[in-house]
Amino acid sequence: MSIIHFEIVTPEKTVLKEEVLQLTVPTKMGEITVLPNHIPLVAGLMPGVIEIKTSDNKIETMAVSGGFIEVLPDKVVILADTAERAADIDEARAKEARKRAETLMAEKREDVDFSAVQAKIAKELARVKAVRRHRNRNIIKTD
Repeated sequence: MSIIHFEIVTPEKTVLKEEVLQLTVPTKMGEITVLPNHIPLVAGLMPGVIEIKTSDNKIETMAVSGGFIEVLPDKVVILADTAERAADIDEARAKEARKRAETLMAEKREDVDFSAVQAKIAKELARVKAVRRHRNRNIIKTD
C-alpha cells in the first residue's frame, strides 16, 4: 500500500503530520485529489474543505482558509493561512461570525476593508461546510 507523507502547517503551528492514502483539496484551479505518486504540483488554495483518507481508512475533514499546496511524489505539504479539524469547530459560532461579516459587508461603510470581510465570509463558510461534512459522515444509515 502506497502512502503519502502529509503535513499541514499554519503560521502558528503544525496542524497535522501523518501518513495518508489520499487527500482532496480546494485549489484555485478547482478541487483536486492527490494520490501516491502524483505529479509534482504547486497550487494556491481557496477557502474550503480538505478531506484526508488516513492510513487506517478513516476520513479526516478540515477547513482551510487559503494558502498553498506543494505535491511531490511521496510528500504533500500545505502551508495554510488557517486550518482546523472539523471536529474542533463550533458550528454555531462559525455561522454567527459569517452573519456578522455579511452584515458588515451590507452596510457599505467607507472604513471597512471589503476584501478582508469577503475573506472572512469565505473562511466561515468553509468552517460550516467542514462541520456539516464531518457530521453527515458520522451519521449511521439504517436501511
